[in-house]
Order: sequence, then C-alpha cells, then structure tokens
Amino acid sequence: MRPSPLAHIWAKGGAWHGTLGRKAQERREHELLSRHAAFSDESAGRLVPEEPDGLRTCYQRDRDRILHSKSFRRLANKTQVFLAPEGDHYRTRLTHTLEVAQIARDIARPLGLNEDLTEAIALGHDLGHTPFGHAGERALRAAMAGYLGIDPRSSAAEDLFRHNEQSVRVVSYFERDGRGLNLSREVLDGIRCHVGGLRATTLEGRVVAKADRIAYVTHDIDDAERAGLLTEEMLPEKCRDELGRTSSERIKTMVEDAVTCSSDTDDVVMSPEVWGALMGMRAFLFSNLYKRGDAKSEEPKAEHVVAALFDYFADHVDEIPDEYHLAEGQREVMVADYISSMTDRFAIRLYRDIFVPRAWGMR
Repeated sequence: MRPSPLAHIWAKGGAWHGTLGRKAQERREHELLSRHAAFSDESAGRLVPEEPDGLRTCYQRDRDRILHSKSFRRLANKTQVFLAPEGDHYRTRLTHTLEVAQIARDIARPLGLNEDLTEAIALGHDLGHTPFGHAGERALRAAMAGYLGIDPRSSAAEDLFRHNEQSVRVVSYFERDGRGLNLSREVLDGIRCHVGGLRATTLEGRVVAKADRIAYVTHDIDDAERAGLLTEEMLPEKCRDELGRTSSERIKTMVEDAVTCSSDTDDVVMSPEVWGALMGMRAFLFSNLYKRGDAKSEEPKAEHVVAALFDYFADHVDEIPDEYHLAEGQREVMVADYISSMTDRFAIRLYRDIFVPRAWGMR
C-alpha cells in the first residue's frame, strides 16, 4: 500500500511547515482550553470504533459529517416559525441552525470551551425536526397517538415523538444509506439534551441549549416585526429594559451575561435578571405569536397535510423508502421517521400527488 501523504506530519507529532495535524491540535487544546472543556483526545468515542483522522480531531470530523449530510441540506426548506412566508428574509430551520451555531461559539470561545464540539452539536440539534415546524411536530405526535388509541393530550402521547430524540435517530441510523454518521457520544448527548429540562453532560452541550433559546426568541421577534405582526413597542417593557431595544442589543446582552456568569463556575448559567427577561420574552411570544394571529393561520393546513400523509403511509408502508424500515413491527414509528424527514415543499407535493388526483378521479 502506498504510504499516506500525511505520514510525515504524523511522524512529527502533527506539525510540519506550520501545519497542525490532529495530535498537535489535541495538545493545543490542553494548552489553551479551560479545564472544564471537553478535550478531543478524551472523548468517550463512537458507537462503532474508527481509526482517527490524520488532520481533524474527532469533533471536527463530526462537524464535517453533519455539515455534508442530506438532513442538514433539507433544513433549508423546513419551517422555523412562519409557514410558507411571502418574502426571502424570514428564517428557515437552516438559518436558525446557523445562528445558534454562531451564538454558541461566541459563548464557548471566551469560556475556553471546545468550539468544534459546540459547533457540531449546534449544527446537528434540529436535524430531526418535522416539516412545518412545531405545528408539524404536534400534528405528527397526534397522528401517532390516534393510530395507537392514545389520548393526544396525555403525557404518553407527548413521549411518542420529540424532535431532539429524532435528531439522534437521524444521525445514528438514516444518514449514509442506513449506516448513520457514527458521531461521538458527546455530540449525540448534546443534540439529545438541547431542549428544556434536559442537561447535557458537557458544558459545550449546555452552551448550545442556551444559544438555541437566545436565537429563536430574538429572531422570532425580528421575523414577527418584519411580518407586521408585532412592533418593538408591544414587547414587555421590563424585558426590553433588561435585554435591549434591538435584536443586536439583546443578543449581545445575553451572550455577555452567559459568559460573565459562567466564567467562575463549572456550569453554563445566566443571571436571574437576564434569564428572567429571556423567559418573559418567550412567554410573550407564546401568547402573542405562536398561539395566535397570522403566524398560525396556515397551521390547520399544515396539520391536515401531516395527518393525511400519516394515515396514507400507515396503510401503504410498502411505499416508504427502504431506509426508513428500521422500526419493523412499529408501523407508526416507520411512518413518523419518513414524514419527519420531509421538507415542507416535499410534503406538500407528495400530498398533492397522492390526494389531488384521487379527488378528480384520476387515480
């Protein structure tokens, strides 16, 4: 076998004419990062062991795998908040993900945490999201509950589908023709634990959980103002006084607060005042945007599409692509795996292909 062109770098421990190979980067992490950081050479590893890369650390490799995955590309056509918005400047699930990654790195860097791990978790945290945002998630969960004869308002129904758990399924089983991305355990843990109530093992994972909330609260306000659904003056005055009067001011306030309050701890925290203001803004959005107004006007249509597709594929599992037949014997899970992978426009096109010709007697 021809020797690797990187053999001279490996032999010198990673440095050659200014090049930093994996081993040199791992040493540099120990020199530069906080003792609370997750070090690449101390990773708990992957579910399937692999030979290490010559140039990239394990977390850099994970980030690259996520970035080049099909599920990451699909985020460009998945809803964030506004369904089928008329305008080019509204957030999609992809732009939200990139904003979370940027905010998370801005917190991780001054804290001396591992930016590569932080970025990998941020880029992967929403890969399991359904089409049509949280409306689609609720509709899919309700369809699964109905199929199983469970009250859709019960806690049992709530456990049927969670986008954070689905994100782990996506990267573990459905990418690379069913082989999965084989990500490190720290990245999987961070993806799973980015939602409220769960606590990531690494500080990098906890940074992403904070960054996710900072991003969606701030940018959902921005999109709602652009859509004419909210004005700056409608926002809670106390929260504006604490966080700032523009998106830029609010992000700066929250990032600096997270860094300041976490710098002398072994956790990622925010001050009671700033965290309370963030949660106050979030509560305001739930009452005045997410659950009412034009932001919800398209939700019944989206819910109908998801429910109809679920019922159809539950009766026609043979039409589900082979890669989603992982949960044989659990038909509702197979259908959910397939539907949650869809983009908004693919789900709509598929709905039309299946049901519109039938309505006109053409199928």
